[in-house]
Amino acid sequence: MTTKLVLPDITGKSIYEGKFKDRTPQCPAAGKLTSSGDTTAQCLHPKNNRPSSPEVIRKFRATVRPDAGQMRIFYGKAYDPHRQWAMDMSHGVNTQPSSSTKEAVNPTLKTLFQQKILDRKESCYQSHIRAPLGKSHNQASGLPKGLNPTSFAFGMPTQLDSGAGGLVNPNKTYDQVFKEASEGHDLYVRSHADYFPRERVCRSYTTPNFDPQKKFGLPTPHCNDGKMTRETLKWIHEAQGDRATKIVSKRLDDFREKTQPQLGKVHDPIKDTLNVLPDHTFGILLKPDPYGAGDIIHNRGITTSLRGKESQRGVVAAMRQQLKKLNYHHFNSLLEAFRFYDNDGKGKITLSDLRNVCIKYRLPVDLDILDKVLDYCDADKDGMINYLEFANFLNWKEKMPTGLEDMGPPPMLIGMGLGNQPTETIPLTGKLIEDADMIPKSAQSSELTPRHIQKQVDVSVGNHSTSNSMYNAVVGPGGISTRDFRTYGVPTIRSDLSAPRIKRVDDRKNYGDEAFAYSLMCPSLYSQHNVHERDMLVPRTLEEICSIFTNIGVRMTGKQMENAYCMAAANHPKGHVSVEGFRNVLDEIQVEQIRAGVHPMSLGEAQPV
Repeated sequence: MTTKLVLPDITGKSIYEGKFKDRTPQCPAAGKLTSSGDTTAQCLHPKNNRPSSPEVIRKFRATVRPDAGQMRIFYGKAYDPHRQWAMDMSHGVNTQPSSSTKEAVNPTLKTLFQQKILDRKESCYQSHIRAPLGKSHNQASGLPKGLNPTSFAFGMPTQLDSGAGGLVNPNKTYDQVFKEASEGHDLYVRSHADYFPRERVCRSYTTPNFDPQKKFGLPTPHCNDGKMTRETLKWIHEAQGDRATKIVSKRLDDFREKTQPQLGKVHDPIKDTLNVLPDHTFGILLKPDPYGAGDIIHNRGITTSLRGKESQRGVVAAMRQQLKKLNYHHFNSLLEAFRFYDNDGKGKITLSDLRNVCIKYRLPVDLDILDKVLDYCDADKDGMINYLEFANFLNWKEKMPTGLEDMGPPPMLIGMGLGNQPTETIPLTGKLIEDADMIPKSAQSSELTPRHIQKQVDVSVGNHSTSNSMYNAVVGPGGISTRDFRTYGVPTIRSDLSAPRIKRVDDRKNYGDEAFAYSLMCPSLYSQHNVHERDMLVPRTLEEICSIFTNIGVRMTGKQMENAYCMAAANHPKGHVSVEGFRNVLDEIQVEQIRAGVHPMSLGEAQPV
């Protein structure tokens, strides 16, 4: 009777279904088949419905393959009752506990009376007399009578001769040092056998024919570089083989060239049999997928994939940034800017309106770029930009007011009037924005602002929310006030300590004048020229301010520079003027000139191209 293996009936779609084509449907896929919907715990710990082994088989298995953590027991004594007695048996004598380690290391303190009794008992010991704990013993008993130990000193004082420098490097010539070292050398040779380096030993021979300078034997020819010794270590046939010309067959040389890699060359064993060009590339050029790894991770569709669109998105972002800045500099509110774009008063901005504005702004006009900008700002995909989309995507840092409080006639651009001719106003038809699209600016404010339009490519999976957003929902504006909450740690910007004028090298205190993490990771251009925040905020005189701003290219007359300096001094409580304060005043003057239409970069002086 044969046993038939029956696989479980698993119904479910593969994770790659629809993406890849199975070229070999007759071959089953590798791996363990499990039904869909199982948990990780069920996969790691599958069900084991096998019956347990009988006791007769278990004793043999305990001998051959015991379980983890169990002793190996011979099957012949598996049921021996003496094994249980041996497990309960203990050998030796039961040791009674004495003092613990804690009592030995840290004993209980004695009272003053107990300590005095202990000192009296130990006073008879010689060790207590000779070496008392914590003090020196009395040495007066061993000294002569009448000796004052505080003023009397034993031994003879050492006379100061010369320092260590005089001994190591004396102020003497070489001849004097050699002469002093040679004096008494014969006595040291006789008593200590102290010879100079390479000095000949005097044997005191009395033979008249003996010459102490004479050498016995003949000199042995040798080389100090060891060349002759190297030749003696090699056999004759080895030396002859080194001197002979090495002959290698061409067949062996060609085989080695094909099979052995050479330094600096690509190993190509079939280059002789493959007749192709040197720049030939093997393989088939695969067409890249329209999506990247990020698109697969975020499960984006083909229409929303971002692979290969980096340059396009960068150009669109740059164009939007230019439009934002020009809107902020040339209009007082979003309504004025929107009406300037919408010349026909239809309540929406078309592609032709956007192109005309770019021509007036003297921006590079490219219909493809403008079409992509319009498509990015068009959230409802109707081919036009309404006021809500305009306020969301062409508002510079959300600094411009809405201007919906005064729905007057459409104002023209500042400085665009032709002489004294009155400008034509076009009435606006319909409502710019619905009431449902206006939300309060904050929980405590009654001012309304257009709602935000989400342009996130990747949607939130499973309504994901961060802990920070949950915390702000309770403690933020309109929630619980954190004014009376206890604060922990040191504040980021210290205000309780005043920084010293000259800081020591070992001073590690934070005085609030140190850079934070962002300035360390992204240093400013000023820090690269060794100009720091302290240099920008230190008070300076009018002459220093004029010199600094003239050197950086600011062209102003003396009267204009003095007026700006007085305005900056009026903004400071103590009348100080720093580089940062003077720069802020120049920015305010430039904004006023742009709004008045007298600045050279005002849009009113731009001519259509």
